[in-house]
Amino acid sequence: MRRRLLLAATLMLGALFAPAAAAQDYAAPPAAATQDDAVQHATNVPERVDIITPHITDSHSLEYPCLAPGWACHLELPRWKPIHIGGLTLDLSPTKHVVFLWIAAALCLVVLIGGARAHGGSKPDKSPRGFSNGIEAVVLYLRNEVVMPNVGPHGDRYVPFVLTLFFFILFANLLGMIPYGATATGNISVTAVLALITFVMVEVAGMRTLGKKYIGTIVFWPHDMPLALKLPMTVIMTPVELFGKFTKPIALAIRLFANMTAGHVMVLALIGMIFTFGASFIGLAVFPFVMVVAIMLLELFVAFLQAFIFALLSAVFIGQIREAAH
Repeated sequence: MRRRLLLAATLMLGALFAPAAAAQDYAAPPAAATQDDAVQHATNVPERVDIITPHITDSHSLEYPCLAPGWACHLELPRWKPIHIGGLTLDLSPTKHVVFLWIAAALCLVVLIGGARAHGGSKPDKSPRGFSNGIEAVVLYLRNEVVMPNVGPHGDRYVPFVLTLFFFILFANLLGMIPYGATATGNISVTAVLALITFVMVEVAGMRTLGKKYIGTIVFWPHDMPLALKLPMTVIMTPVELFGKFTKPIALAIRLFANMTAGHVMVLALIGMIFTFGASFIGLAVFPFVMVVAIMLLELFVAFLQAFIFALLSAVFIGQIREAAH
């Protein structure tokens, strides 16, 4: 049953995420006063190549290695006709980040179902070995140390959801660190949908656990105060309770988006310093190179850390609402 829930949650995450494609704007060179100036400008001024913005933004093309200048070629993704719903126009064409979300979902299926099969097919007196044993250790740690202590009693039903969040975000983070890859979690649309799904799960958990007492998580009603104080406190604190519900998913979305974007901007900015120094200052390029290696190692740690924090906070929020009216 747990494996089926995990599979369903993974497919849900992979199918729902459709981040909007970001348009890539390129600045045109300044207009030349005369034709001779235009020719001189075209022949003497090197073409400016933006290597930072295309890497951290979405697009309708994929990069792949080739022998072209820049060692990268572009594969245009199919463009579909927009869907018009009233005055709303939806472009469901696949983008670079959508493709890497599909890849992350596929990796979740392969790794987790493969690990579950290795565990189920092992002998009773022997545990899985190798990679499957490592996956089992991570799953057990998340269940025993993250989900169960924070969600509370009967929290097994929420283990598949938290595990799916962790592994899906982890794979999406790591895919952005490989050459020609893209960090889908550096797209605010992706992190917002992840946070929205978590918000729905938190509220549903509260409704299932609290029943009629769920209204106490929305309307503040102090039972230990006289009526003369209850009414003004309810009027003042109820908006605060509602505001607190929505700040949690906003914090989840912005935290993951900002952390995954900031590291790539720093790496690409340091790489740009190498080209800024040029051949005449080749000795100064050693310092940016060392810093890039250090930040890439830090980014590897951040990829795991942000997936863990997102899963941990999701479990904490579920546990908080389940105990809200007790």
